[in-house]
Amino acid sequence: MQTVIDFFNHPFFIIIGGLATISAIATFIYSVYLIIKGVLPVWYRLGIGLSKREIAVFADNEFNNLKNMLVDSGIFHEKNIIKIDSKSLKKAESLSLLLVHWKAFESEIENILKIKKDSDALIIYAPQEEGFIEKKFLELINAERNSIIVNFRGRLLNDILISMITTSYEKR
Repeated sequence: MQTVIDFFNHPFFIIIGGLATISAIATFIYSVYLIIKGVLPVWYRLGIGLSKREIAVFADNEFNNLKNMLVDSGIFHEKNIIKIDSKSLKKAESLSLLLVHWKAFESEIENILKIKKDSDALIIYAPQEEGFIEKKFLELINAERNSIIVNFRGRLLNDILISMITTSYEKR
């Protein structure tokens, strides 16, 4: 056994062991730096978005269904979901996440686009069974930054979460 210990006490193995230890420590420190620089800001923005960010829901008959879907997911708070009807569009100017039920607000889309700021997220929920969006409206929506068209409810939740991360939360 002593011969094995003596063999690994050779200066070559001591130098290699020291270099491997320094390399492992440097890798660990760099990994912690990357996590702090990359992951923590995303978690912070998502946490702020979920706790404080209000969602303007432009819907009439579908409002309760959309609100229940958001609340039942366990991700969003009921107090953060604000109903916007066609008579109170200006109420959404201070909100930075806009969810529009297409069929109910098809005629108001130009006014909604005027309200939307460049840093705001616009998500248009347009189920295909209610008809398709005309090309002229698609072009208007596509010209806006941070705009999404969604056809499925499951995808809607995902797009709202991603929008909370990708658009900055500013207290207004």
